[in-house]
Amino acid sequence: MSRPRGVSRRAFLAAAAGAGGLLPAGLAGAGGGEVKVPSRGVVAAVSSGNGLRATARAVELVRQGADTLDAAVAGVNIVEEDPEDASVGYGGLPNEEGVVELDACVMHGPTWSCGAVAALQKIKTPSSVARLVMTRTDHVLLVGEGALRFALAHGFEPVNLLTEKARKEWLRWKESRSPIDDWIEPREAEAKMRSRPTGTITCLVLDAKGDLSGVTSTSGLAFKLPGRVGDSPIIGAGLYVDNDAGAAGATGRGEAVITAGGSRIVVENMRRGMSAAEAVRDVLERIARQTLDPRLRDKEGRPSFDVSLYALKRNGEVASGSLWSGKRFAAHDGETNALRDCFHLFARSGKEGG
Repeated sequence: MSRPRGVSRRAFLAAAAGAGGLLPAGLAGAGGGEVKVPSRGVVAAVSSGNGLRATARAVELVRQGADTLDAAVAGVNIVEEDPEDASVGYGGLPNEEGVVELDACVMHGPTWSCGAVAALQKIKTPSSVARLVMTRTDHVLLVGEGALRFALAHGFEPVNLLTEKARKEWLRWKESRSPIDDWIEPREAEAKMRSRPTGTITCLVLDAKGDLSGVTSTSGLAFKLPGRVGDSPIIGAGLYVDNDAGAAGATGRGEAVITAGGSRIVVENMRRGMSAAEAVRDVLERIARQTLDPRLRDKEGRPSFDVSLYALKRNGEVASGSLWSGKRFAAHDGETNALRDCFHLFARSGKEGG
């Protein structure tokens, strides 16, 4: 069903919902998912729910005169090196063969430069390697063995990234893997996909000059096929920074974010005048509309997975939203560093996936 000329997209979605289509819920409470930075000339940072230490460190460094990208990478390094975070860096959940593969990208607003690594093994801090790809090569993305050799050449120490905690989770999955692996048999193509852990950290930073930078880092979908790459190292999907407009990052199901061109569209929305929250909501609605695979939809036609998007506008507006309720994000508004509720499209009832 196409949208008639003169009918707003929001009104069209509501009408479609009445006919059995998707019905996004309203914002989760007044001002949910939004943070207003008091004025220009202050610093700000936004991150995923596991990034409260990252935003604190990033703002601290920017106030000391650090470049926004150096500050963002330093903040993300804290989580990458934490063995208790099973979604990022050291301690991340492995692929289906028990090997931890990490992805990351960085983008520097003042110079429009970026770098990324994917399927990187044995290095705790892929965001730091991605930054070196940006500054010490003529490339944007290095993958696999090539990314590892590059890291080793620059003095990074190889380590075993698989912690005992992550190994036990992998073994538990191996014992019951057949219904939830990534090999799709014909009979499975029509069945519902059972969810597995996903997780990432993104960190966006604004300084008093109005310069922006961002980092996204992940160990990716737990127990993925070896070599699988999600949105996190893809500039324009898991991260995008435009120093004239804003920055955006993503966490959650990477395949859906790639399909939607997630972070790039959020930033372009802000360039065209949308608030940070409106820009995020628009892309979440796109992802919901684009989810047509029956395996990825619940009985009401809604995505059975989750995606969260994070936005930092150049004027200091901060916002984060997710497909499903219950998500939080970290934001430093220049005065207070705190976890805050994301707004959402769909409310959980305890039965939906995500």
